[in-house]
Amino acid sequence: MTTTSAAITPRIYVGTYAKYNDGSIFGKWFDLSDYSCKEDFIADCAELHKDEADPEFMFQDWEDIPDTFISESSISEGFWEWWDDIEDLCIEEQEAYKDYSDNLPKGEAVDFKRFQDEYHGCFDSEREFAENLAEEQGFFEAMEKAGISPSYFDTDAYANDLFQGEFWMSDKGHVFTR
Repeated sequence: MTTTSAAITPRIYVGTYAKYNDGSIFGKWFDLSDYSCKEDFIADCAELHKDEADPEFMFQDWEDIPDTFISESSISEGFWEWWDDIEDLCIEEQEAYKDYSDNLPKGEAVDFKRFQDEYHGCFDSEREFAENLAEEQGFFEAMEKAGISPSYFDTDAYANDLFQGEFWMSDKGHVFTR
């Protein structure tokens, strides 16, 4: 199994459309883990851009925020619920939950309980997952008890069957039930 090395740190670079249209990208990176709600975050954005009467915030860049929660001009209230779910997880689980959230079809709600039920770990390959699952399910032990060498087990074919049906693997190696 692989592990990750950095915690999720949701950040947004906030400028305004007026400044951008005037040729400036002036703004600031905001660490969203410093905020418990959208209102507090927006209040700090307004403070930064108090030189404008009615600033229209432009989220020019962001990190560690699933696309389902953010666009160039808005951030969803749902982000803070998602953050509440994720901030107490270990680093690997944080990465997996973000990966899971990033891979949901557009418009599908992020469900922490469903993530917990569907997540199976992080693996270097589909084959590694299949081998691990076969071991957990006792395939190799049963083969040995039956006098069959485990080398006859076709792990690649088993992996192929698993990932054409019940499981999917993200490009970061996280495995989930479909």
